[in-house]
Amino acid sequence: MDLVLGVALWASPPCVKFPGLVVAALARRRLGAARRRRDGRAASSAASSADDGVGVDVTWREVSMTVRNGRTGMTRRVLDACSGTARAGRLVAIMGPSGAGKSSLLNALAGQVPESARVMLTGVLRANGADAGDGSGFRKAYVQQEDALYSMLTVRETLETAAKLGGSKDVKRTTETLLNDLGLAACADTRVGDAKTRGVSGGEKKRLALGVQLVGAPSVIFADEPTSGLDSFQAEKVMKTLSKLAKEHGKTVVCSIHQPRSSIVDLFDDLYLLADGRCAYFGPMSSARDWFENSADVTIPNDVNVAEYLIDIVSIDATSAETTAETSKRIDRIVKAMASNPPALAEDDVSKGLSTASDALALTGKRVGFWGQFPLLLKRSWRQVTRDKATNKVRLLTSLNSAMVFGSIFWKMKLTQTAIQDRMGLLQVSAINAAMSALMKTLTSFTKEKVIVNRERASKAYGVLPYFTSKLVAELPVGAFFPLAFGACVYPMAGLHPTLGHFARFCTILTVESFSSSALGLAISSIAPSTEAAVAMGPAVMVLFIVFGGYYVNQDNVPIYFKWLNKCSLIKWAFQGLCVNEFQGLKFETKRPFDQKTGEDVLERLSFQDATPLSSLRQQGNILSFLYLLTLYLLDTNAPKFAVMQPPPV
Repeated sequence: MDLVLGVALWASPPCVKFPGLVVAALARRRLGAARRRRDGRAASSAASSADDGVGVDVTWREVSMTVRNGRTGMTRRVLDACSGTARAGRLVAIMGPSGAGKSSLLNALAGQVPESARVMLTGVLRANGADAGDGSGFRKAYVQQEDALYSMLTVRETLETAAKLGGSKDVKRTTETLLNDLGLAACADTRVGDAKTRGVSGGEKKRLALGVQLVGAPSVIFADEPTSGLDSFQAEKVMKTLSKLAKEHGKTVVCSIHQPRSSIVDLFDDLYLLADGRCAYFGPMSSARDWFENSADVTIPNDVNVAEYLIDIVSIDATSAETTAETSKRIDRIVKAMASNPPALAEDDVSKGLSTASDALALTGKRVGFWGQFPLLLKRSWRQVTRDKATNKVRLLTSLNSAMVFGSIFWKMKLTQTAIQDRMGLLQVSAINAAMSALMKTLTSFTKEKVIVNRERASKAYGVLPYFTSKLVAELPVGAFFPLAFGACVYPMAGLHPTLGHFARFCTILTVESFSSSALGLAISSIAPSTEAAVAMGPAVMVLFIVFGGYYVNQDNVPIYFKWLNKCSLIKWAFQGLCVNEFQGLKFETKRPFDQKTGEDVLERLSFQDATPLSSLRQQGNILSFLYLLTLYLLDTNAPKFAVMQPPPV
């Protein structure tokens, strides 16, 4: 943040003096971040002392969650006074019909409920008897339902990067141990892949996501529907991995799951069954059949999957008013039976003396700082960018195709009067092409990458400054290649100003404009909630920049209340620089007295007579710096924030 504060005023674009409010906000956030780091170190120290060398039992009492509808003001109860315990060495499955509150309860226990004025989370959460309602007190891992990983990295590289960022004492040993324990050794050198690039299977990707979380040597593992989207074979392998972590490593494992097969049900140690946000059963999975038959007056057939049958009997049948009332009454009876006569918990026969230095998943050392994070993140970003050959090939072909089309249309322009308009047209479409290509690429990629970054930052893997600077350093050389390829092709075809210096300035102006457009895409993507929203916002902003780009509306004729937009237009500064570079020194053929004789006459008509290529580049650089700083601020401001569990009302 020192960089932000020091450069903020200098980097303001010509249209906007960097608001003092933003600078003050950055300063406040810097101080707040420092306090959070101190608090985080204290919490980490407390967590270390709480769970080093022992297993962790997580107990929750009277956990409730309500969500207020922003339009109607009505409040809906998502969780209603849920209580339970997850013990070390045991796998707890949270089950229930759709909408019962499975993910909500898991998120509440993992401290992953998004902070919102409309959400109220209350209850008591303890780890080995110590208060953990603020999310501290024990090392935990949270495996989300949707996997978010860098597609161009191999499985081994992904784990190594996570281990290094986590400050692992022995990166190679930690990585190899995770590969073996998670059954990933066979695909260790296979790229993760995504929808467009072939990679590991869905089950392997899920186990890799788990492995990234295990690098921090957590005592408690939370997994949100880890079998979602997997076939039965892969789903069972994932659940066996979680069961192994509980049994062999003494981890406390809590997962939400929907309709598991019988072989997966056999892996559960404890079942937490939810019905409409209330606890319908909590106890050993092996005792579920007897408890329901003896205490809840529910007979479970012998030839059915017990878990699936239990989900059916705690589901509301809304087919008619009669079935709704009947099933609601049955659920009320089961919930009351659970409250008055809960099943006995199984005796704890798992040693607490696990997670020691001899544990296969070695505890981490001190997390690395900025200069340790930067090279690691730079290496990761460079691999991601340079290995994406499919995308880079398409971008190159698109640039060359546009250059060939434009070059063919404006082939070997002469110095006639009509060629003046042709030159301006070519320079304008060149500026638009460079800007739109960079913008759309950033909008479609960064919104997806932001999901990964937010998850890693939520686990305090690294700070926003080393991430952002490493991303820029890695992507700038690759991003510069495409406008350079475009310029190298279109410039000689169109017969533009035939000197090496003019050609170099042409390519430089397009390259800087491409960087500025990419920076605009980063800023938009930082606030856009989805790729679709970013793709809708980006072109809308760019259309305004094109209108005020100096070609369609002369800058002297822009209404005063739109002057700021004219000066903020990155298209305008690129077009101005290209025009000055091209027209200065040219002499045109004339037939009539009012014909434009020189390039300087053309520039005066465009109101560019006082401009130079260097001044245009400087203004583009100001916009570029401002957008980078704005993105940095937005990423820092929009960091994931989670609700703190408040004490239940008396």
